[in-house]
This record gives sequence, structure tokens and C-alpha cells, in this order.
Amino acid sequence: MLLGVKSMSGDLCRIRAQVAVHKGEKVRYRATKGRRKVEERQGIILETYPNLFTMYVESQQSTVSFSYVELLTKEVELEILPGHEKLI
Repeated sequence: MLLGVKSMSGDLCRIRAQVAVHKGEKVRYRATKGRRKVEERQGIILETYPNLFTMYVESQQSTVSFSYVELLTKEVELEILPGHEKLI
């Protein structure tokens, strides 16, 4: 059991580092919001914190936050949009 936990924390560190590298870039996210509900929007990664990251969603003109665990469990999927230019 300890090996699984250790591996999962390593995966979280890898995910956290990947999100931090793309801070300021435009991304598309797809979030599962429950039973047959999926939200798909574009935004910019604003900040990264130890347990979560924030994004500015252009269409809603608001900020949303996601945890790295949501990426690990695939409740949220991120796609870096072409161009890779930093916007902040």
C-alpha cells in the first residue's frame, strides 16, 4: 500500500511541475461536473499553488481553480493550445 501512495505523490509532483511550466499560456480544459455533464472552456493558467492552480476563463470573465488530484484522476483534462506564447 505504501508503494502506491509514494507513486501517486510522485505523479502529483510531476503534474504540478508540468502545470507550472505552462503558467501564462492559453489552455482548453474539459471538466466532468457530475452525471453526464461536461464543461469545456478555454482559459489562461494564472497561478500555481501547492495543492491547486487557478485559471482565468475568458468566456465567463472569471477565475476558476482546480486541484492537481483532479488532473490525476482525469476529472479535469488540460490541453495546451498551439502557439505556446506566454500571455502573462
